[in-house]
This record gives sequence, C-alpha cells and structure tokens, in this order.
Amino acid sequence: MLIRLLRTYLTPYKKPIGLLVLLQFLQTCATLFLPTLNADIIDNGVVKGDTGYILSFGALMIGISLAQVVCNIGAVYYGARTASAVGRDLRAAVFDRVQSFSARELGHFGAPSLITRTTNDVQQVQMLALMTFTLLVSAPIMCVGGIVLALGLDVPLSGVLLAVVPVLGIAVGLIVRRLRPLFRTMQVRLDTVNRVLREQITGNRVIRAFVRDTYEEERFRKANTDLTEVSLGTGRMLALMFPIVMTVVNVSSIAVVWFGAHRIDSGGMQIGALTAFLAYLMQIVMSVMMATFMFMMVPRAEVCAERIQEVLETSSSVVPPKAPVLELRRHGHLELRGAGFRYPGAEEPVLKGVDLVALPGETTAVIGSTGSGKSTLLGLVPRLFDATDGEVLVDGVDVRTVEPRLLARTVSLVPQKPYLFAGTVATNLRYGNPDATDEELWHALEVAQAKGFVEGLENGLDATIAQGGTNVSGGQRQRLAIARTLVQRPEIYLFDDSFSALDYATDAALRAALARETAEATVVIVAQRVSTIRDADRIVVLDEGRVVGTGRHHELMADNETYREIVLSQLTEAEAA
Repeated sequence: MLIRLLRTYLTPYKKPIGLLVLLQFLQTCATLFLPTLNADIIDNGVVKGDTGYILSFGALMIGISLAQVVCNIGAVYYGARTASAVGRDLRAAVFDRVQSFSARELGHFGAPSLITRTTNDVQQVQMLALMTFTLLVSAPIMCVGGIVLALGLDVPLSGVLLAVVPVLGIAVGLIVRRLRPLFRTMQVRLDTVNRVLREQITGNRVIRAFVRDTYEEERFRKANTDLTEVSLGTGRMLALMFPIVMTVVNVSSIAVVWFGAHRIDSGGMQIGALTAFLAYLMQIVMSVMMATFMFMMVPRAEVCAERIQEVLETSSSVVPPKAPVLELRRHGHLELRGAGFRYPGAEEPVLKGVDLVALPGETTAVIGSTGSGKSTLLGLVPRLFDATDGEVLVDGVDVRTVEPRLLARTVSLVPQKPYLFAGTVATNLRYGNPDATDEELWHALEVAQAKGFVEGLENGLDATIAQGGTNVSGGQRQRLAIARTLVQRPEIYLFDDSFSALDYATDAALRAALARETAEATVVIVAQRVSTIRDADRIVVLDEGRVVGTGRHHELMADNETYREIVLSQLTEAEAA
C-alpha cells in the first residue's frame, strides 16, 4: 500500500528524483573513493616518506571531499523539496476527497480520525519520503560499492563481511516485524486521544455544568495512558536496534584488526590496505544503519499509508451526475415521491415512503416526535445524502441529476446546529454570495432580527467571529445563520429547527419578517414548537419515518391523533384551538 501510494504521488516528480539519484550516486562514489586514496597515501607516501606524494594526493582528497559536499547539499535540497511536494499533494487529495463525502461517509470515519489522517498520517509518509531521498538512495550504493572495494583490497579478510551483513539483516528484520502491529495500534489510539480531546474542548460548558471534570480527566487519562503504553512498547523495540547494530560493528572491527594484523605480519597485506578495509567496513555498516533507520520508519508509514488510502478509495454515496441538468424551468417546486432512506447496516430505514409537496409562495411545515426522521428528510433535498428509495424532485427534476452548483443556488438549508466560520460577521454572511453588498447584508440581518446586536458589536459587520461562533450566543448564532441564507436568496428555504434558541417574541418577529421576505419562495420548516408552524399553509406529520398526516393546523387537530398529542403536550386545549 505504501509503495503504491508513493508511486502514484511521486510520478509527477520524475525529473527532480532523477537528478537527486544522480547527485546521491556521485557523492557516494566520492565517499567510497576516499579510503582508497588514503590507503595509497599511507603505503606510498607515509611509509616511504614521500612528502610530495602526500601533498598531491591530499589535495586530490580535498577536491573530492568538496565535490562530495556539493553533491550532498544538492541531493538534500531536491529531496526536501520533493518530499514536501508529495506531502502537499497528499493533504490536498485527502482534503478534496473528504469534501466530496456525504454525511454517511463523514459519520463512518469520524472527524477526529479524518483530521489525524490529513495531518499526522500524511506527515509520517512525507518524512519517510524525505529519509528515502536523503539516506536510502545512497545506502545500497555504499553497501555494494564498499563490499566490492573491500574484496579488491583483500579477499580472505572479506570473509568477515559474509558474517556481518546477514546477522545485521536478520536482527533488523525481526525487530521491524514486531514494530508494524505496534505502530498500527499507536495510530488508532492517537485517533482516540484526538476524539476525547475534541469532545472535551467543544463540550467544556456541559462538563462544567454537570461538574464532570473528574470523570473527563479520568477518561482523558485512560486514553493518554493507552497511547503512552503502546508508545513505550514501540520505544523498547526501537531501543534494541542501535545496540544490536553497534555490537555487531564493534565485534566485526575487532575481527578485522585481529585477522588483518596476521595478514600484515605474513606479508599478504599492507598497512594502508587494512586502514582502507576498516573504513569500507564502517561504510558498509553505516549503510546498513541508514537502512535500519529507514526500516524503523517504514512500519508506521505503511500503517499511515493504508489509512490515507482508505480515505482516498472511499467513494461518496452522493455522486455528481454524469450529464447534469444545467437549467431548471420552474422556480421553487419541491416534491418527494416515495422517498426513503436507510443507513448502511441499519435494521430499519429512517424514512419510509415519504410523499411531500412544497410549492412557491407557501410554507410547508414538518413536525414529529424526536427521531421521526425530520432532519433526515430535509437533508435529502440539498443532497447531504441521497435517498435510498424513491425520488426527490426540484422543479420536476431529480436532485441527483441537477448540477451541484445549480442545486446549491436553488436550495439553501439552515441546519439544526448552525456553524459559523472563523472570520467576521461579513465573511460569514457572504459565504453563499461573495458579491453581496453591505446594504444586502444589513437587510438580511434586519429580517433575521440580528441587526440590533450586530450594530452593538465593536466594528459591526467587521466584528470578529470565533471558530464555530463560540463568541456569540446560541440565539445569535441561529439568527446569523438565517441571515446567511437570506443573503444567498435561494428559491427553496429549508429551516431545520432553526428557531429553537430564540425567545417567543423574537421567534414571532422573525417569522413575520421571513413571511414578507420569502413570499414568492418555497419555505419548508422543521420545528418542535407548535407555535412556530401552526400558521403554515401545509403541515406534514411524521411518525417513525412515515407521513401519518398532512393538512392545516385545525384539520390535523380534528382528525390526526399524533399531531394532536404533540400539540397538547405544549399547549392547552384552548390555546391549541
């Protein structure tokens, strides 16, 4: 999975990678050539006392060293740029894929896991790519070249290498094999820590209100301890790596000196050759150590690559149409025909055979008990998820065939939990219509009953809004979300319990202003308050995902028991009448 992912995202960078490999090859060749020159200086210069020979070959060594440094700098430069580019492309690909997900896919992965995959997981793959470019490319060249040159110096002494290299390879392989499952567990537990921390930050007010600080501290402590335990287990395995490698290195160096001394004593080898052989041994071992360092990173990067690929290979259940409809003839006609929706793996569908018609110039209300599928019904219209049965039609056209931008301009949803982005009041209001003027913004705020409190903010339209709108109250957040929809001026307005945080006076004033503003548009309101929807032109009653009644308030009060129970749970008989 890791190789496939890297191959895909490294393909556009063949030229810099080719130049990088060339530079690494040149600097490695220079590194391998230096011990041979050093041996020549010892045998033909130092031993014979030829100062001129020493100076001339010493100057050559300096020149080769400078060339090695230049090549190494160039290789690191291109390696860092390419690795960073791969990380950028991966983050962009994951982000684009997540943006295409429907509510179904987002619920499957969860926000904390998607954040970890986009940041930490991509960072691990990017770091592996960087280490590959800067270390792994030169390691096999140095290892093979060192072995060949060592054999050229003394074949019998090279027998030490036959023992050293396999031992190192087996030891590293066994450790890496144990690391992979540990790194997979580490990433899963990192997801858990992110999830718990996210919940505690966003739910801080609830935690304080119920005085659950101790419980939440214990929950975070457990998640943190679980991550620490697996991290320590990984660290213990990694801690074995370098001692084993260094032990093999030191033992092999002693063996080379021991046998090399006997070879020199017998006249089969010169002192310079032994010095060069030791240098090549160290280079071979260093190349193995560089590869070892890489292998330490491979298991975690492989796990991260699998998690990234899982996101990239997940297709959204909301698929853009192949031949989209680019124009809608009617304006604001909404109809559901036998619409149903079932979550994957669920025993029962959320919606079953829903028939609903909402016309321009009318207000259609949807009411029902908690869990009856009201929010799911509204989510089908802007394609937050697609109906698994039946059809959802806008102006007589199935929404699954409408061009997404056209559908977004035609239909606008104010969700049950409105979200404001970090920025200003103006940037949030212009989210659906970037070209809106200040006058249009103030008009939308006035209709949404938000003009008064925005005028009271420092800087007015340029007042700062924190991420999620946490620096304004729930009612203010809802009114700003409604104003944002009004700025867009769609043909179909969907309000998903968007008045729940408003007091009755503000609710009534807002509905009266909305009625004037949306007189020619189609309005669908989901609400828990009967007072919010009792004057609607059409009220649809949902019960366990089915439509059990349609009509006006007085009609449903007379012949629909479900609606009557909901109304009388909030109003007296006299108030309901």
